[in-house]
Amino acid sequence: MAKNTKTKKSGTTSNPMWGGQFSTGPAEIMARINASIEFDSKLYAHDIAGSIAHAKMLAASNILTVKESILIIKGLENIKKEIEAGKFVFKESLEDIHMNIEARLAELIGDVAGKLHTARSRNDQVALDFRMFVRDAANAIDELLQVLQAALIKRAEEHYKTILPGFTHLQTAQPVTLGHHLLAYVEMFGRDRSRITDLLARLDECPLGAAALAGTSFPIKRELTAELLGFSRLTANSLDSVSDRDFALEFLSCAAISAIHLSRLAEEFIIWSSSPFSFIAFSDLFTSGSSIMPQKRNPDAAELVRGKAGRITGALNSLLMTMKGLPLAYNKDMQEDKEPVFDASLQWQLVLSATIGMVEDFTANIERMKALATEGYSTATDLADWLVRVLKIPFRQAHHITAKLVKVATDKKCLLSELSLVDMKEIEPKISKEVYEVLSVEQSVASRVSFGGTAPAKVKEAIKAAKKKYL
Repeated sequence: MAKNTKTKKSGTTSNPMWGGQFSTGPAEIMARINASIEFDSKLYAHDIAGSIAHAKMLAASNILTVKESILIIKGLENIKKEIEAGKFVFKESLEDIHMNIEARLAELIGDVAGKLHTARSRNDQVALDFRMFVRDAANAIDELLQVLQAALIKRAEEHYKTILPGFTHLQTAQPVTLGHHLLAYVEMFGRDRSRITDLLARLDECPLGAAALAGTSFPIKRELTAELLGFSRLTANSLDSVSDRDFALEFLSCAAISAIHLSRLAEEFIIWSSSPFSFIAFSDLFTSGSSIMPQKRNPDAAELVRGKAGRITGALNSLLMTMKGLPLAYNKDMQEDKEPVFDASLQWQLVLSATIGMVEDFTANIERMKALATEGYSTATDLADWLVRVLKIPFRQAHHITAKLVKVATDKKCLLSELSLVDMKEIEPKISKEVYEVLSVEQSVASRVSFGGTAPAKVKEAIKAAKKKYL
């Protein structure tokens, strides 16, 4: 049975930042559920940067003296050094990163520290800090996505004419080139990057100055604060400024979609490296062994990339559910916004780095890929196209003729290219020996010259275009 904590006190007096209305400390469970310093300490650099900009703006607005502003800024810079040196003591009793820094600033510079919070609230302060964190994380991830694209493009160059079977429903469909296959993921990750670009454009608004929810009566210069913090414009409505978390939801949406793309590539690596396929092999750097089966080489890195997609998409659902019923403006529920974003950001960067490593590491079994591409009647569509193009047979009829020829080859346990001309003419008398020119996987791949197709010549063009577009 759960322990009854309803009347248990935390053993501390009321938070000194709250003012005189509270005379006793919170219940222990209240202190625990209310505190966020365990995770929002990650925002220290953003919080200090925002406070420095705010102090400069207050001085420029004649709300602080220049001397007071300089004293505050020096104190904040010292606090940042303390945190980065591991000397700063975070106190749960002070709840969050904002109060911890403000309390330490008061210890360092005295009562003037209390002037820093003029014309702002923790509500617009945290909205700013969190927005800046997401901006930095999104930019860092965009850089990793570009590195991944570069790695894929480099491997595509190596394998622009390497043939492997293309699948639909995980059944052999048509032969393609490995370079073409890898470039498909370059496009996926390009869309991920475009979503990040869109996110950053919408995120580019500074909420500081909205105060608690209604704005402030002080003659502040919001444009100056925005400029100092690298924002191009201001949030337009004070209520929306402190309650908006769309930027966090968009970040997690971008993360979830990208994680799905990464998971799909990881799944292909897992299949391709399995014994029945043996298309690729990973080195010791990205595999592990078995505790009982000495022959095993497990694609654990790829499996973990695939597995973490669930964790990242779960973060999106978590924040969606947190935000779905909140009235304006700020609500304490929104304290739950940070942990899913922090974790998803970390995991997204982790799986990107692992995927980059795997792309650079794998070796391709070119002979095995070609052998399997030859099986499964992968050139059947080429045969049907030949019937249309040369014999002028309607495609639907050509499709039926080809299906019958596949049945003959299946019964004879041979490839389409191994059927005799006599066998073929029994199904369609107009077929000539020229049909054999389209039944090899090399010819099949080379013939796919439409824009975006798998022909090696087109893959080389696509590589050049991808470099120009993404790198």
